[in-house]
Amino acid sequence: MNIYTKTGDKGQTSLIGGRVYKDDVRVDAYGSIDELNSFVGQAVQQLANQNELAEELLNIQHELFDCGSDLAFAREDHPYKVNEDMVKALEKSIDAYMKEAPEIERFILPGGTGAAASLHICRTIARRCERLVVTVQKEHKINEQVLHYLNRLSDYFFAAARVVNAREGVKDVEYIRSAKVFRTGKKADA
Repeated sequence: MNIYTKTGDKGQTSLIGGRVYKDDVRVDAYGSIDELNSFVGQAVQQLANQNELAEELLNIQHELFDCGSDLAFAREDHPYKVNEDMVKALEKSIDAYMKEAPEIERFILPGGTGAAASLHICRTIARRCERLVVTVQKEHKINEQVLHYLNRLSDYFFAAARVVNAREGVKDVEYIRSAKVFRTGKKADA
């Protein structure tokens, strides 16, 4: 089987229901989601002895494909895959991980264990994906749950990175020039 089709040699690609230039905002958004998915796969490989979290991340990889699929339509009459239940599942995990990780008062530097550092990379790429989907939303009708999902997903990666460090006994490094931005007893919003 050949994986090359040569149909994109003139700068266009196919969406479901039509063709667009490869710099179309939808292609940029779902391409960045694909990039995020690759980094999530890398993070999974770095999670020794954390099978529960690795399984969650594998599920997130499937959901990221769903996000890309929902953005890859040239027409607006199709069923969406990303839904509110997926967002709520992320919220449940975020709440559990934030309770398990030590409280913070200041911004923290991305890092710690290799897995936590990879999850912080995922967090920043998820934020970029979210920004790109906002741009898509300005030009096209979208499944708004994709935007909600990506917003929650970046928070999920923040919480997951912190809990990975906590479980490995690695302290988060506070940004020393930060004022106290989180109140003790309150959840941090990454």
